[in-house]
Amino acid sequence: MGYQQYGISPQLVERIKLKMKNPAIKEKIKGLTQGLTKADLQNSTKVHQLVRTASGILNEKLSSTQEQQMVQFVLAQRIDPNNTFHLIKLWGMFR
Repeated sequence: MGYQQYGISPQLVERIKLKMKNPAIKEKIKGLTQGLTKADLQNSTKVHQLVRTASGILNEKLSSTQEQQMVQFVLAQRIDPNNTFHLIKLWGMFR
């Protein structure tokens, strides 16, 4: 799995997936990610801010190392939110 190469633990991913099943949390995260562009997801400052905000919404306490690992993962994926193939690829990683 790609995220493990960046030091992101499967246990953390599973906890987040479980929390995302809560409709209220899911809507808050959708609101946070609404309107993001490829440029936003290649801007390390913006991604860092998104990770911090999302961890707050999910009530996950992340260390600075974990935050940095997530930022590096997102930057390395070169995600284009308007490209269906990119979204399918991400979906497959976290299924």
